[in-house]
Amino acid sequence: MTQPAPVRRGMPEKRAAIIRAARTAFGREGFTRCSVDAIAAEAGVSKRTVYNHFTDKEQLFQTVILAGATEVAEDHARISDRHFRKVVDLRADLLDFATERVEGLVSFAEHWALVRTIEAEATHINPAVLEAWQEAGPRESHRELTRRMAELADQGLLEVADPDEAAGHLDQLTFMAVAQLTFYGALPVDPERSARITASGVGAFLKIYRPTA
Repeated sequence: MTQPAPVRRGMPEKRAAIIRAARTAFGREGFTRCSVDAIAAEAGVSKRTVYNHFTDKEQLFQTVILAGATEVAEDHARISDRHFRKVVDLRADLLDFATERVEGLVSFAEHWALVRTIEAEATHINPAVLEAWQEAGPRESHRELTRRMAELADQGLLEVADPDEAAGHLDQLTFMAVAQLTFYGALPVDPERSARITASGVGAFLKIYRPTA
C-alpha cells in the first residue's frame, strides 16, 4: 500500500488546500481522468508543490478517500450513540437514526461524490487502496451498527440471532434505499418520498426483528 508522504514543516496550509482541492476534483472528474495539473489548479498551487506533499496521484487519492471515510464513520458513530444509547421508543429512535444517516448524503456531499467515483472505477484503483477505504469507512460503520444491534437484542428490544445480518438489513432498508435511488445524493429526491422510504424500511425491519412476545 502506498504510504503517506511526510509533511514538510511550515506547509500544513498548502497540504490542506491540496487535499480539499483533490476531494473536489476527484469527485467531479473521477480518479482516472483527474490529473495532478487539475488538482494543482484547483488548489492554486504549482504541480511541484503537490509532489512535495504526495508521491503520486494514487497516494493523494488514498489520503482523500480515507479522510472522508473516517469522517463519515465517526459521524455515524455519533448518530448511533445519540439514538441507541438510551432507547425510549424503539420505532422512533430507529427512524430518527435512519433519517439522520440519510441527511448525511447532503451534509457529506463531497464524500459521496468520491464513493460514486470508487464504485465506477474500482477496477482501475489499487486493490490495497480499496481495502484500506473499506476498512476505514463502510466496514467500520457496519461494525458500529452491528454492536448496537447486539445491545438492543441484549435489552430484549429486538430478537436478533445474528447482529451482523440485522445491521445489514437495517442499512439496506433505510439508508441504502435512498442512497441508491439518488446515486448517493447526486440526484434530488422529494423529502417526503425520502421520509416514506425510510419509515417503510424501519417498519419492515421491525416486522422481522421485533420480539413476538
